[in-house]
This record gives sequence, C-alpha cells and structure tokens, in this order.
Amino acid sequence: MKTYTATPADIDKQWILIDAEGVVLGRLASIVASRLRGKHKPSFTPHMDMGDNVIVINADKVQMTGKKRTDKTYYRHTGYPGGIKSKTAGEILEGAHPERVVTLAIKRMLPGNRLSRKQMTNLRVYAGAEHPHAAQEPQVLDVKSMNTKNTRSA
Repeated sequence: MKTYTATPADIDKQWILIDAEGVVLGRLASIVASRLRGKHKPSFTPHMDMGDNVIVINADKVQMTGKKRTDKTYYRHTGYPGGIKSKTAGEILEGAHPERVVTLAIKRMLPGNRLSRKQMTNLRVYAGAEHPHAAQEPQVLDVKSMNTKNTRSA
C-alpha cells in the first residue's frame, strides 16, 4: 500500500463564510484553523497548503466564556526597553480593531512555521457583517449548529 501525497494539481480551494455572532471564541478558532490547514479534506497532506479561503464576519460579536473578557490579557512590545503594553480582551473588542482577537486566536492554533504563515493569508476577518468577497460566492458554514456548546447563552 502506498502513501497518498497530494500535488499542487490536486488542491481544490473553496471559499467559506462563517458568522461569528454569538459563537464562543475558542471553538470558532479551532474550526477555522482546521479549515485553513485543510484537515477536513480526505486528501489532507501536512506539508501542502490544502486549506480553504475563510471569511469570518461579525468578529466584534464573538463570545467568551467565564471572565475571559475582563481577565484575559494580550501583551505587545513597542521595541523599546520597558515597552511592554497590555490590553484585556474586552478593551480590544470594544476598540478600533476588534477582529484582532479572532485573528490572534486562530493564528495561535496553527503550528508556528512558514506554512502556517502562508495559510494565514487565506483568512479574512471583518468586524461587521459586510465583506467585499461576494464575487467568490462563498459557502456558508453554520458553526452555531455544529454543536450546542459552540454558542453561549448569556
């Protein structure tokens, strides 16, 4: 029996639209990371970019369980000595770029290598409900109905 390895001619990329409104952040990120890598396909090859193009809308309405909105802290560094800055998840979600919380959660669920950085270019996250990718005719993936735990009843 021979091991199957996909070639670039075998790769079939699709466009997927996911609505993040009311979905728990970690569960959304794990589903999107799996779609970006292409692990949902039977022809998955770990060293190839087999994943789909994923569009996430309503990223500002994503939910978090427990007290993560107030207690979860994101750090960044300015590059200067003593220049570490921090913000809570709630501050980022209420700020100018709430989609960064979703993007960072998905990025951290991918392996830290060159291929995952290439796969992150197939992700588009938008804070509102509008997106400029209607011409690609994305298929809607309903994450809410996949599992009852994917949504949070506040």
